[in-house]
Amino acid sequence: MEELRIAVLASGRGSNFQAVQDEIESGKIRARIVLLVSDKKNAPAIERAKLRGIETMYLNPAEFPDREAYDAAIASALRKRQVGLVLLAGFMRVVTAGLIRPFRNKIMNIHPALLPAFPGLHGQRDAVKYGVKISGCTVHFVDEGVDTGPIIIQAAVPAYDNDTEDTLSARILKCEHKIYPKAVKLFAEGRIEVDGRKVVIKKQKKREDDALISVA
Repeated sequence: MEELRIAVLASGRGSNFQAVQDEIESGKIRARIVLLVSDKKNAPAIERAKLRGIETMYLNPAEFPDREAYDAAIASALRKRQVGLVLLAGFMRVVTAGLIRPFRNKIMNIHPALLPAFPGLHGQRDAVKYGVKISGCTVHFVDEGVDTGPIIIQAAVPAYDNDTEDTLSARILKCEHKIYPKAVKLFAEGRIEVDGRKVVIKKQKKREDDALISVA
C-alpha cells in the first residue's frame, strides 16, 4: 500500500494537526502531511508546519468571488500534490461542493461535541448551556451539511455542573488529540468503509473502543 498523502486545512493554532503529525513521526501512522493550507495569514498552524518542514499555503478568501471558487482553488492545489486525505483542523470555514465533490469521503473533520448533538461553531458552549452530563468529540467525514457527515469515531467525557465553556473545552481537547490520529490511522490502513450514513471499520471485530472512548 502506498504512503497516504495528507493535506491539512487550519485557521488557528493547529493543535490537532500537531497531534496527527506527532503520530506520523512516531511511525504509528503510515502517511505524510504534504501541505497545510490556511485562510489566515498569521495562523499559528502555519508556523507549526514550517517547523516540521511541511509546505504551507495561505489563500486569502477575499481574492475569490465566492466560497465555491475558493474551495475549488484548494482542490486544485491538493490534486497537484496527489492528496488522498484532507483534514480540517480548526478550519473556520464551511466547506462547499467545490472541495467536497472531488474529495468525497476523503475529508475528515473533528468537532467538539457528540454529534448529531450541538453542531456548528459553539459545540462546547451549547453543551454547557443545555446542561448535559456527558459531552465529547466526533471525527466525521464532511458532506454538504454542517457537521452532518458520516461519523467515524467518537470520544466521551463527563460534563460537570460547574463547567464553563473553557473547562469543558479543555477536557474535550485531550480526547480530540487521541481520536483524530486514530481515525487517520484507520483510513491509512484502508480499514474505513462508508455504507450510507454508517462508517464500518473493516478487518477487525467490532469492539467498544473502535466506536466510543470513555474518559473519566
